[in-house]
Amino acid sequence: MFRQMKNIDTAFRYIRSFTLVVVIGSILLCGFVLYKSYRLVSQMQSKVYILANGKALEAYAADRKANIPVEARDHVKTFHRLFFTLDPDDKVIQANMSKALYLADASAKREYDNLKENGYYANIIAGNISQRIRVDSVAVDTNEYPYPFRCYATQSITRTTSTVSRSLVTEGYLRNVSRSDNNPHGFLLERWVTIENRDLKIENR
Repeated sequence: MFRQMKNIDTAFRYIRSFTLVVVIGSILLCGFVLYKSYRLVSQMQSKVYILANGKALEAYAADRKANIPVEARDHVKTFHRLFFTLDPDDKVIQANMSKALYLADASAKREYDNLKENGYYANIIAGNISQRIRVDSVAVDTNEYPYPFRCYATQSITRTTSTVSRSLVTEGYLRNVSRSDNNPHGFLLERWVTIENRDLKIENR
């Protein structure tokens, strides 16, 4: 009888240990499944599908902090392209300037007003001059705020008899603002100044 009770006690201990192992294993398995499910849902929520020309294109959402350097450089490039791309057409000049001035503060408006008062745009139209800009590089320091930047670019000014290449270096700061249709990057260019604008070469046409 004592042997039987001992066998029952041993069997009970085995069953208890086995049950404990099963319960712990089930808890770990449930935790792992929940973790993987949450991670999968998070990954799926970061994906966006865009329909363009009948094709579904996959896009990924990302934290703004990860894209600040890229967006900041593109903001600076866009501003300079709009501000310095000129054709002998008053409507083209006005359209580009109105877009550019949404991206910058009063420092850009001041520069535009100075050029206008000095007859720069009138000379562009009267002389049938076209001006283009190529942004070579943009350096942005995202460790400081507002973000200081320096832009290195090359201007090409095409006149009737010659083409002039000019080196352009500007600098300023970027601060965060709300995104809009007029300012999709959500930056405002501040305290913008030109620190170099000199001729590189002149070629006769």
